[in-house]
Amino acid sequence: MLASLKSLVVLALAATTAQAAVVTYNWNITYVNANPDGLHERRVIGVNGQFPVPAIDVTLNDTLVINVINQLDTPASLHSHGLFQTGNAQMDGPSMVTQCPIPPGANFTYTIPIEQHGTYWIHGHFGGQYVDGLRAPLIIHNINETYKYDGEYTVALADWYHREHPVMLEHYLSIFNPSGAEPVPESGLINQMTDAKFNFAPGKTYRLRIINMSALAMFHFHIDGHEIEIIEVDGIDVERTKVESFAITAAQRYSVLVTAKNDTSMNYVLHADMDESMFDIVPPELVLNVTGTIVYDEKSPLAGYSQWEEFDDASLVPVVPETTSNPDKVYTLTAAFNVLNDYSNKATFNDITYVMPKVPSLYTALTTGENASNEAVYGKYTHPMVLKHNSWVEIIINNDDPGNHPFHLHGHVFQIVGRSKGIHDPSMPYDGYFNTTNPSRRDTVLVPSEENVAIRFKANNPGVWLFHCHIEWHLQAGLATTIIEAPEIMPSVLKIDQTHIDHCKALNIPFRGNAAGNEGLDLTGENVGPDPLPGTFTTKGKVALAFTIISALLGLATVIWYAREDDAQLSAEIARAKAAKAAAEEEN
Repeated sequence: MLASLKSLVVLALAATTAQAAVVTYNWNITYVNANPDGLHERRVIGVNGQFPVPAIDVTLNDTLVINVINQLDTPASLHSHGLFQTGNAQMDGPSMVTQCPIPPGANFTYTIPIEQHGTYWIHGHFGGQYVDGLRAPLIIHNINETYKYDGEYTVALADWYHREHPVMLEHYLSIFNPSGAEPVPESGLINQMTDAKFNFAPGKTYRLRIINMSALAMFHFHIDGHEIEIIEVDGIDVERTKVESFAITAAQRYSVLVTAKNDTSMNYVLHADMDESMFDIVPPELVLNVTGTIVYDEKSPLAGYSQWEEFDDASLVPVVPETTSNPDKVYTLTAAFNVLNDYSNKATFNDITYVMPKVPSLYTALTTGENASNEAVYGKYTHPMVLKHNSWVEIIINNDDPGNHPFHLHGHVFQIVGRSKGIHDPSMPYDGYFNTTNPSRRDTVLVPSEENVAIRFKANNPGVWLFHCHIEWHLQAGLATTIIEAPEIMPSVLKIDQTHIDHCKALNIPFRGNAAGNEGLDLTGENVGPDPLPGTFTTKGKVALAFTIISALLGLATVIWYAREDDAQLSAEIARAKAAKAAAEEEN
């Protein structure tokens, strides 16, 4: 009996191994022309001359290989959003965090062992390139899916702009935008089009994989006349949960099961309605009700429209339970926007706006020896947090801003263990815990305005991981921190191949040393600031104030002078009128 059991185990392992494959994609990143909303043709970033960029499909235990040729006129990099990259942090992709970007005309190969299943996406992580089109679904199939269904569709949601990202970014971060108003998109798209259709066969059950690939927009998803059941969130299978609708913010993913009707007499609207509260203004021409069509019969009419309701994602229960532990370290990060001392509106965590270092932070961790455990070596403006291997970490995220923010952690999913109104004071005990038994897990969480969320994760993935707001405008404005995880063992786990170094050399970027490219803790010449305006006036501020006062006084004097001149003229006119009247009376 025991021998038979061993034979079955061996056969099962052999079957699993047999399904693993090396799946290779060749991506030639280029500019192409496209007009996805039918309103404005423009230059976009595509792959192999195509836009939209085709989806990537792999299976658990495969090895994903992406051979990249960068034919843009700027550097580029790719991030596989939501993948752990265990022992593989050098392939995570964010520029100047885990690699020097790929120079124009150069090649790079991303090699990624697939250790997860679920719904993900891949996007550019240099200079907001995904806003211009460098983004695509990344679907990882399980060998044995938790839930059964007859077919599946990917529903990729995105906002769309008619101007290129660098042009909009220059204005967004300029002194001429002191309110920090983000560029409002011209359109919302489903699968990079405005008329997406999904064919349903009567009685069949479909898995819809919904991905928000936006730079800014949050969507509310629902389907007229159909019940939806959430089964996955950010790659984590959850217990079937029936909902009428749900919100999906930038970078989040959901899978839902939808059972088709047995009647083909009607077609139905699939809604992805943009949340107008994410926009400072809503132009009258912007269509918020982004829609696709569930098609039973091309000749059938559309059914009516329904409204959406709120849903709390923290109530979702993971199928594979994971308990939590009391944190070994607690960080409180307060997100805010302020006009800093360069007179632009920037984002900050605890009054620090993220600035890229001169050396990619991963290279600093691997080349500075014992100093790698010292946060100072990574530079103040990368906002570094050094974590010990296998420690439990809690981050309490305060949103001290009028807008909502989706925060994403690279290299991990985290547990959502707490939430409350207001801004948590780190000097006081946290009182917002609501689930420490089997909390919901995901890699991107929405923190509403003037609220806080507590997340926990185990630091079991040595590497350097970015934690940032996934509204791309806010990342570019500096709303990010750097997590340096287990630097004491990182050199024995991670290796940087020669291609990384060659790209640094080609771009004249140092590839060893601290954040400034120096040895030890000498940070002379590091990339800095801007910083918050001081509480008291600096010399520059005093001079500016003096000139402001002088200008105001001169302006006031001018107004008074003109007023007096007008009064004198008026008095003279009155005197002349009186004299004329008196002369007329004498003649009579």
